[in-house]
Amino acid sequence: MLSRPQRADQSSREEKAAGAVSQILDKTKTIARYEQVKAFIIERIDCGEWKVGHRLPSEHEFVEQLGISRMTIHRALRELTAEGIVRRAQGVGTFVAQPAKRVELLEIRDIIDDIVASGHQHRAEVIAVETVRADSDLATAFEQRPGTRLFRSLIVHYEDDVPLQLEERYVSPHFAPDYLEQDFTHINPHRHLYGIAGPEEIEHVVFAVTPPQEICTLLQLDEPEACLQLMRRTWVDGRVVMKGIFTYSGNRYSFGGRYRP
Repeated sequence: MLSRPQRADQSSREEKAAGAVSQILDKTKTIARYEQVKAFIIERIDCGEWKVGHRLPSEHEFVEQLGISRMTIHRALRELTAEGIVRRAQGVGTFVAQPAKRVELLEIRDIIDDIVASGHQHRAEVIAVETVRADSDLATAFEQRPGTRLFRSLIVHYEDDVPLQLEERYVSPHFAPDYLEQDFTHINPHRHLYGIAGPEEIEHVVFAVTPPQEICTLLQLDEPEACLQLMRRTWVDGRVVMKGIFTYSGNRYSFGGRYRP
């Protein structure tokens, strides 16, 4: 049983939390409910109330606390997980994630320009050009609903006879309606998209990955080895129009930049 001071302290914390919830909801009336939930969680993390490793309330507890449907709570947590802000452990709960270290690269050049500039011959092998439906991760990346129609291309870029990059792009059909009609053995996807409209915003994130067998085969890796994987998103008119996943053998390619501090 709680003592009177303990009950008063708990009541004060609950009133404070309720006030914070009300304040956030009042400030974001025109924003979708799941975005309101994300804003609430991110604010708790940013202010230091929920530190790395802190266990978040369960979906049921969020429903009671925020008065929002469980489906909405689930979407917010799913997107925050995809963004690396929280991590979910099956049967255990959801926790504040350790922020991944990120650095800004000054410039990442197109692979074809790099190959040609180094005096080598470029060749592109088109593996797939198709229409797909967005799964939950792609829907989050494009800020659309799952099932949204997207164009996909999968291309291996060779430097002479050595596969240097596996390029996988997802493109909005509304932005590039004739994307699937292009011959990407002769047309550079990057330049084709830039020819429609230059991006207003670009996001680059680089990961170190151990590739699955399919990628090992396409990059002609005898056995799995560390690869660099660049994830790129571009925005035009405030909308995500392209997500690219570019995979390189760690022994054949590197990223770098030079700048004045």
